[in-house]
This record gives sequence, structure tokens and C-alpha cells, in this order.
Amino acid sequence: MAYPGDSRSVESSTAESNAVDSSAGESGTAPRVSRRHQAGASSARGLLLTVLGELVLPGDGGAWTSALLAVFARLGIAEKATRQALMRTSQAGWLQSERDGRRARWVLTPAAEAMLTEGAERIYSFGQLGEWDRRWVVVSVRIPEADRRARHVVRTRLTWAGFGMLAPGVWISPHSARAAEAERVLTDAGVGGDASVFVGERAGLGGMPAMVAAAWDLSALEAEYEEFMAEFSAPTTRGPASGADALTRQIELVHAWRRFPSIDPALPRELLPAKWTGTRAARLFTERHEAWLADARREWRRLNTMGLNTMGLNVSG
Repeated sequence: MAYPGDSRSVESSTAESNAVDSSAGESGTAPRVSRRHQAGASSARGLLLTVLGELVLPGDGGAWTSALLAVFARLGIAEKATRQALMRTSQAGWLQSERDGRRARWVLTPAAEAMLTEGAERIYSFGQLGEWDRRWVVVSVRIPEADRRARHVVRTRLTWAGFGMLAPGVWISPHSARAAEAERVLTDAGVGGDASVFVGERAGLGGMPAMVAAAWDLSALEAEYEEFMAEFSAPTTRGPASGADALTRQIELVHAWRRFPSIDPALPRELLPAKWTGTRAARLFTERHEAWLADARREWRRLNTMGLNTMGLNVSG
């Protein structure tokens, strides 16, 4: 789930997706949230992972059902969908339920703590571009048309790792450290014997923009960043006026941002347009997150303490 520095962990990212039934719903769409998000079960599963990482993990690792229901109600998620998300996440082994009479408290499992900690590093550090060694990873692979599983594994996992498809069967990445990851993907897909992985510099600079444009759709990605900017770029002085508002907006902010590490290949500055919206979006995310963090976590602690002190209320999971 985390992509610290110059490497991405596809295996951990896949685990994150499986933990909440892919977080994106059955349609396969990447998770997104705004004040207009759908109040359905798949949306609740994606939001639950965000809440666990942003609020529960930094606390004591536990959350009362009543507190989670209160948070999700503010986000427009129905109680039934919230309870379904909790049960499915628990069944997947990421949450444990502790009962106190008729009340239920959800506790992160060790595996969930590790996944969410790694995920926090990925989310909060994404957008910080380092120096480029000007080396490329080139993957050449031949997969029979009939081997749909292998084609799917290679396509989805190389894309997740930030590789772009330059031509049929040819994938590239400007991050030389990802060569080993590409080899793991090919091995797991069972096509290692029909593939080659190269690392080296590109001869000449002519045609670089065309090559990047062929491998990655930066225009579509920039449109996603512009939508993020439009959603969260209102001046801080017109931002959340209360702890409740800060809590809601913080969850929406992190949930909207956490999709970018999986769709943005994190190209070096030299390969990006001069006025790349992703750079401004990363700065905006950091500013808003820092501005709302204290109030959001204070409001979460209040709700969770209320769950601890509430008696006689049926909040069973």
C-alpha cells in the first residue's frame, strides 16, 4: 500500500484493496469522495479504510460502533451500509469486535495496523518529487491472447506500479528501482520465461514528450487533479467553521487524495508539463490536512469518548 521514496508495493496495495472489497465497488472504479458521493455500501467500504487510517490508527486503534455511525451519517452514508462495511472488513481479518454488553468496539488487527501505517506514508509523502537518474525500466513481454489471467495480472499490476504501456507488450517506467517489482509481477503472472526486463538510459532527448504521451494519459490525470483543486481550494478562512465540519472535510480530503498514488505514475519533473497541476494539488493537500487535522481528531476523540460512556444504547455490530 505504501510507496515510500521511489518504490511501490503492489502486493501491499492489493491487500489494501482486498481488505475492503477493492474499496471501489463492483464496477472497478477508483475510490473517490466529495460532498456529492454515493451513500452506498461500496462507498462505505472505501470510506471506512480512510477513517481507520486517518482517525483510528493514530488513536488507540479502537472505535465504538456509535462513533463510526455518527461519522458516516455526517458523510451521507446510511447506517445499514456502514454496518455492512464493518462486518465485511472484520470478516476479511482487518478488524476484531470486542463486546461490552450490548455495545461493540472495533479494534484494528496487527495486519491492519501494518497496512494502514504503510498507507499513511504513501498518502502523506506522495507528490514529493526527487531527483531522476535518467534511467528507464523497459519490460518486454509476450502473452498469448488466450491467457486472460496473465494478461490481466500484468496489465493491472504494472499499471498500479506506475508503468505505462508504450506499445503492445512493451511497458516503461522512469523509476529504475522498480525493475525488481516488474520481475515479481511477471513471475506471479507465470510469464517470466517469455519476458525481458531492461534498465538503461534513453539515447537522445528528441521525441521524449511524444513517448511520455504515448505511455501515459497525462491530460486525463491533470483533469482529475483539477477536480481535486476545485473541491478543496476554497481559502482556509472559508473552510470548516467547527470541529464537526473539520472532521467531515478532513475525511473527504484524505479519501479524495488517496486515489492519486494509484493513478499517477509519479513522473520526474523533467517529464511533466511546465505547469503541472499535480504539484499544486500536492501542496494544497498538505496545507488543508495540516489546517484541519487538530480539530478533526479532537472531534473524533469526542465522538469516540461518547461511545465509551454511552449506556443502554444498542450499537452492536
